[in-house]
Amino acid sequence: MNAPAKTQDFAASIPAGVFAETVLSVQHYTDRLFRFRMTRPAGFRFRSGEFAMIGLMVGDKPVYRAYSIASPAWDEELEFFSIKVPDGPLTSHLQAIKPGDTVLMRKKPTGTLVLDALTPGKRLYMFSTGTGIAPFASLIRDPETYEKFEDVILTHTCRDVAELKYGQDLVEEIRNDEMLSEIVGTKLRLYSTVTREDYPFKGRITDLIENGKLFADLGVPPLNPEIDRGMICGSAAMLKDTKELLEKAGMEEGANNKPSEFVIERAFVG
Repeated sequence: MNAPAKTQDFAASIPAGVFAETVLSVQHYTDRLFRFRMTRPAGFRFRSGEFAMIGLMVGDKPVYRAYSIASPAWDEELEFFSIKVPDGPLTSHLQAIKPGDTVLMRKKPTGTLVLDALTPGKRLYMFSTGTGIAPFASLIRDPETYEKFEDVILTHTCRDVAELKYGQDLVEEIRNDEMLSEIVGTKLRLYSTVTREDYPFKGRITDLIENGKLFADLGVPPLNPEIDRGMICGSAAMLKDTKELLEKAGMEEGANNKPSEFVIERAFVG
């Protein structure tokens, strides 16, 4: 089922306090992953790394799920990166959207993967699996990230090599962007790994942290709470295991109201 186009009748059915935005482009990466861009409501403000509740009218009622906003705070459009779940209440419909269709979005963004939730440091790690890269897609395109950190390391772990393409394309876009490339310089590094296929960098990110291969490959020392900061977004198991490894290294979890050495996003897409 496609999201219905914006019509007078449909507009009348939009719930109060909700934005109804137009899909501008859709790109399918694999049979499991796609990204789309849509119009940004006038006056909509968010911090890079936050998420919003987006949805569709399914039948006669809206269905919402939490999605990290993948575009940076300065972008004139909104970007989202999604998994396709065949029987998902929302994603089974969302994966069929096309330009011109309407997507709903609640008006208040929120989230913990924001720079304000971290204390000052030198090196920022962004640990992601699958579509957990989405909030970092926002942050690596935000100049403020590079004002606050000298070294930004984005790790992205997926099952298959084809699923890494979104992150690889992002970094390539930054390097080819006249303004961003000047701001980013050599500060940003992407460390991609897969778990099910042969690839130069293979394995779960938690294993690569624990056995030290991550740091050896990057040529950096092990985690140090004095200078390193972390952000984590991925599956529930990955969040739990990575959090334990960071705490083992002496790092403390922070929040918007209590900045510290690392933060976790616990909003899920389904």
